Amino acid sequence: MKIIDRIPTEHEEQRLLVQWFRRKWPDVRIFAIPNGGYRSRATAGRLKAEGVSPGVPDLFIPAWGLWVEMKRSKGGSLSAEQKDWIAYLESVRFWCIVGKGADDAKGKIQAFLNEQKDTP
Repeated sequence: MKIIDRIPTEHEEQRLLVQWFRRKWPDVRIFAIPNGGYRSRATAGRLKAEGVSPGVPDLFIPAWGLWVEMKRSKGGSLSAEQKDWIAYLESVRFWCIVGKGADDAKGKIQAFLNEQKDTP
């Protein structure tokens, strides 16, 4: 019998990334944008009225102007709304990365910092 490795969920990948980030840069803030997940119609309606918008990237690092969209390491893809938000954010001079799993996101954050000499 062949054992199939389970692909971590987006939630698991994002949790690993945030833990790593907060250990590596304890004085730099990172926070999640809670756009996903199941919600009742009533809750979804209230959140939409408050400004929740489908497609906004999962994480933001204000000090660096960097948005991070997390996907599973295998099988995840951007929705039309996510592509639209990323294009918009880049057009107004933010940086955006899409991490295909925590390890990919870590590498892209490191590459971003290597290119941005004025960030910590």
